[in-house]
Parts: sequence; C-alpha cells; structure tokens
Amino acid sequence: MLSLFKRTDPLILLIILAVVVAIIAPVRGSVAEWFATATNIAIALLFFLYGARLSTSEALKGLMHWRLHLLILAFTFLVFPLIGLALKPLTMVISEDLYMGILFMTLVPSTVQSSVAFTSIARGNYAGAIVAASTSNLAGVFLTPLLVMLLMSAGDRINVDAQVFIDIAVLLLLPFILGQLLRKWVKSYAASKATKIVDRGSITMVVYSAFSAGMVAGVWSQVSVGEIIFLIGFSIVLVAIMLSLTRFTARRLGFNEKDIKAIQFCGTKKSLATGLPMASVIFGGAGLGLLILPLMIFHQVQLMMCSWLASRYARQAPPRQPVILRS
Repeated sequence: MLSLFKRTDPLILLIILAVVVAIIAPVRGSVAEWFATATNIAIALLFFLYGARLSTSEALKGLMHWRLHLLILAFTFLVFPLIGLALKPLTMVISEDLYMGILFMTLVPSTVQSSVAFTSIARGNYAGAIVAASTSNLAGVFLTPLLVMLLMSAGDRINVDAQVFIDIAVLLLLPFILGQLLRKWVKSYAASKATKIVDRGSITMVVYSAFSAGMVAGVWSQVSVGEIIFLIGFSIVLVAIMLSLTRFTARRLGFNEKDIKAIQFCGTKKSLATGLPMASVIFGGAGLGLLILPLMIFHQVQLMMCSWLASRYARQAPPRQPVILRS
C-alpha cells in the first residue's frame, strides 16, 4: 500500500485532498469570492511561467513541421469533439450533466508537460511535441470556448457568450505572451520547480473551489458510485482507442516513427491544467463539479496508460549512443 502511494501522481493526491476538504469544509459566501480571485491570480501566474519556459529556438525548430502540428490539432479539436457528440446516447445510462462533462472533456486542449515528457521517454520527436502541445493550448484559448458555444449552449442549461473569449484571453493568453516577452529575465525561474508548484497549486485551488460550489449547491447527490465506475471504464476504453487511431493514421500518412510517437502522446491527451481554468472562466460556479469530473478521471487514466506505453517504447528503442568527448 505504501509503495502504491509513493507511485501515485502527486497531482492526483492533491486533487483527492481538495475534494475531501471541500466535502468536509467547503468554501462559501464572501470567502468563496476572495478564493476565486486568488485562484485566477494563480492561473495567470501559471500561464506566465509557461510562456517564459518555452524556448524560442526550440519553438522555431519544431514549428517547421506543419503536417505534424496540423494532424495533432485535428485529433484534439476535430476527432475528439466528434466522438463527444457521438456519445450523446450515453444519457440513457448517465445523467445529462455528466454527459456534458464528457463532452466538455473532448473540447479542451492537449497537455503540455506530460505530452512532451512521454515523447522524450519514448525517443520521439521532442522538439515537435513541445511546439505541438503548446500550439494546442494556445489554439484552445479560442477553439475551446468556440466549440463550447457551438456544441454545449442549449436552452438555459449552459449559456456562453462572446465575453468568454475576452476573459480567457486576459486570464490565459495575455500572461503567456508576457512570459515570452520577459523570458530573458525569468526563464531560469520558470524552468525551476516553481512552474510545477504553481501548476499543481492552481489546479488544486480550482478543484477545491469547484467541488465546494458543488457541495453548497447539493449537486453531488446526483452522482452515483456506478457512474464514477462507468467514467473510469469509459476513460480506459477511450484512451486505448485514441492511441490506436493516432498511430494507425500517422503511419498511413507516412510519418516516421519519431513523429508517430509525438502524434500519439500529444493527440490523445486532454489537459487538466488548461481545462479546469477554462471551465472556471466559461461556466463560473454553476454545476462546475459535474462538468470537470470526467476530465479529472480521464486525466489520471491517460497518465497511467501513456506512461506504460512510453516505457514500452523506451525498452524497444536501441540504446542511446554514448557521447565521446574529444580533446
């Protein structure tokens, strides 16, 4: 049991802790408003560090591979949303709110940190993965709210207007651009553990705020144990399908093995770090707990499955050639 605890992703442990604390002591009233402001500050700081961490030279090198980026964007913002729409019949076995959470999960950008890390472990196109994952997140600033407006705005359930583009641009895109502009002075700080701390901290704050709102509104009585088990099984099947589909498509389109690995690890992911802040901005506190639950579960499942696949690729790859230093 202790070894399993040590191997668990610290982010997931923090999320579980945030959920437990929200159940026992949810934030409410004026304190909730203050906490929401603090959460937005943490989110803006996170994307500032993301912008400062991305090397301009690495970005330019990977940016040239437009076919790779286009295919990853197609999987992230076309194939996934189509799957989300096709899953509408799931409302026969789960609640409408939970299905909307699944649909929202299919609309968010790809991950950055884990996509790049797994591509590197698997000996894939590391530079291409950096640009592709970052491009996905930047494109998501506009595409995710647009897709939400087109696919999720229905009646009085969810109402999204054009103001959300401005809110997300100010909260996510503007800090990222400032990070790039100030990279010369803050890149060493952004490359340190500070980014990971802010990353995990901001996600934990969003989860605590969202689950607190759910507790105050009493929405958790609508979620059954069976639905949670269903979400876990559903996420396993979806990740397996997307890993197979991305590899099959990339091979048919003539990509080499390194590019295929980057496409697999970037094109099958959904970002918890970006998705939760976006959900917070787009939907506010209304039913946010149910909307982010599928994304949270999918995130953990994708990490476990992709970690296994990356390790498998690493074992199959030829050993790295030692670097010979010449005097």
